Amino acid sequence: MYKDVTGIILAGGKSTRMGENKALMKISGITFIERVANLMKSMFENVMLITNTPEEYEFLNLPAYKDVYAYKGPLAGIHSGLYHSTTEKNFIISCDIPLMTKEMIEYIISFKTDKPVTICKADGFIQQLAGVYSKSILDAAEKLLKESIEEETRDKLQTKRRCKVLSLIDITGAEIINAEELPFYKEGTFFNMNRPEDYSKVTEIISHNSF
Repeated sequence: MYKDVTGIILAGGKSTRMGENKALMKISGITFIERVANLMKSMFENVMLITNTPEEYEFLNLPAYKDVYAYKGPLAGIHSGLYHSTTEKNFIISCDIPLMTKEMIEYIISFKTDKPVTICKADGFIQQLAGVYSKSILDAAEKLLKESIEEETRDKLQTKRRCKVLSLIDITGAEIINAEELPFYKEGTFFNMNRPEDYSKVTEIISHNSF
């Protein structure tokens, strides 16, 4: 049980591509967010939820905080998590990554690096919504968010670019682990569920792997 690392679950997003709140969809009898929350609770003494609709998640019995900068995407969720955290090191995960494993989280947390962010590359993508984020990058995240708000009325395309999590990573630097080279890596560990067809994919992955 980690006492010096805070577990932060991002439950934001409008789930527009899914057509319903994906966090509350069920798999193996429990909601996706419960699956993630149960894993986090088993590993971290302090776990929090970042959501702009905390009333939907009262059943999780977790402290919940809204975005400081509302509806600015995952970067705003990361910022709010770091803002409310009382630890320097934080493991942040999106609620729509239901197949994350304890072994992967432990490896990411224990990876030796002097960089403020530790994330993985898997399935051809940088998996920025499941990794370690230092509270020391809070100011950098806030700066990006403030700049995007100031530019919103002038250039919406620029706003969308500048408000991405990868923009924060470019500024702060990150340790990027090739997860697929790890002996305990399982297909689907970082699978992100966004569309209705992804629900079937998650079910398929579970049937072929022991998650």
